[in-house]
Amino acid sequence: MPAGIVAGSLVLAACGGGGGASSSDGAAAPSADALKSAKGVTTVSFWHAMDGKNAEVLNQLVSDFNAAHKGKIEVKSTYAGKYDDAITKYKAAIQSKSTPDVIQVYDIGTQFMIDAKQTVPMQSFIDRDKVDVSDLQPNIAGYYSIDKKLNSMPFNTSMPLLYINKTMFKKAGLDPDKPPTTLAEVRTAAEKLSKKNGGPADYGFGAAIYGWLLEQFMATSGAEYCDQANGRTGRAAGVNFAEGVNLEVVQWWQKMVKDGLAANTGRDTKAAQAAFKSGQLAMNLESTGQLSGYSDAAKQGGWEVGAVNYPHVAAGQTGGPIIGGASLWVNGVGHKDANKEASWQFVKYLAEPATQAKWHTGTGYFPNSKGALNQPVDVAYRKANPLFDVAVKQLEGTELNTATQGCLLGVMPQARKASEDGLEAALNGADPKAAMTKAADAVAAQIKTYNASVK
Repeated sequence: MPAGIVAGSLVLAACGGGGGASSSDGAAAPSADALKSAKGVTTVSFWHAMDGKNAEVLNQLVSDFNAAHKGKIEVKSTYAGKYDDAITKYKAAIQSKSTPDVIQVYDIGTQFMIDAKQTVPMQSFIDRDKVDVSDLQPNIAGYYSIDKKLNSMPFNTSMPLLYINKTMFKKAGLDPDKPPTTLAEVRTAAEKLSKKNGGPADYGFGAAIYGWLLEQFMATSGAEYCDQANGRTGRAAGVNFAEGVNLEVVQWWQKMVKDGLAANTGRDTKAAQAAFKSGQLAMNLESTGQLSGYSDAAKQGGWEVGAVNYPHVAAGQTGGPIIGGASLWVNGVGHKDANKEASWQFVKYLAEPATQAKWHTGTGYFPNSKGALNQPVDVAYRKANPLFDVAVKQLEGTELNTATQGCLLGVMPQARKASEDGLEAALNGADPKAAMTKAADAVAAQIKTYNASVK
């Protein structure tokens, strides 16, 4: 997404607002009686980015909500395209003053949504109704919060894991119950697993060239992706991925590929997934969203899959990964109070333990509700899919801090792509430091343009 599109949208939408990473202030929560005084059915327009099976599960949840509020609220859901397409469509809607009542926006769109100043912060509703939000997983709510104030409601959440082919580990003389925990250990295992050394896999390791994975390595090492405490104490003005921990990762990854221990499957995540499913790779970094698919592939292929914590760059590091996924935002500017209140009721319903359990078990996304894990359907799901508990424990064991909260940056989508440009160049033979510095410099110009547009 070109920087000009972002900057242009904000000049129109924010009109000189916002100097730092503060909560969205497009509008305040309406009176709690706003919906009671509305005549007829209040229709809530809802834009989402889910397709396939995920869309089927979401549409069923919408139907259940509508049935429970028949004659009062009707949610009409619309597929707005994938994450990038949805937010591009939203920017156009801001200009035409036709934003939906509720929109699902991916995690890295958070700072833009704050800067656009179109929404009612979730905290405004929470404070008004004195809602107890202690049921929300703190590490998930923490991503979408600033100064402990929730901007949007977490909805679909994923976490990264290291997947291993336990059958190949055994063939290579490795103990799958003692999986790698650091990059050095991943390399040691890959040396025994790789075909070039007589191992059972074409390559011991492989993962997509995906910026999200680099962000995870920084977080697990306690490093911040961008300045100003990851954009939490002020507006971020630069990225840190050309130095320190991330540079170490890129250098490690390049050597793994050069030495024939890791496959370079490119940027297409499906290519890396297919390579792991087919047994070309013995280890793969991916999200919890792939757990079901990998389990099915293992059953069909007659091998055993394992899921373990995301590796640290070096021993002794205690940080944890950052969540991925998306959250729900209630639009306030230009929307009737009844619609804001109806939207809040819908969003609140999607966060309930029972609803989150249905969402989790139907899609594989991580439940945002701690209580969802105690729902009978969820208990049964995890009994049938015990590997998911690895992700549960990994999240519970991750300390919430500025590193694990993730970077708030208005051009975070562009920053992620730039880091991929740098990593790809390095894996194709370029000097890692030069490649990542070039990428960081490109982002710096976009950050400067963006930040100037919202001052």
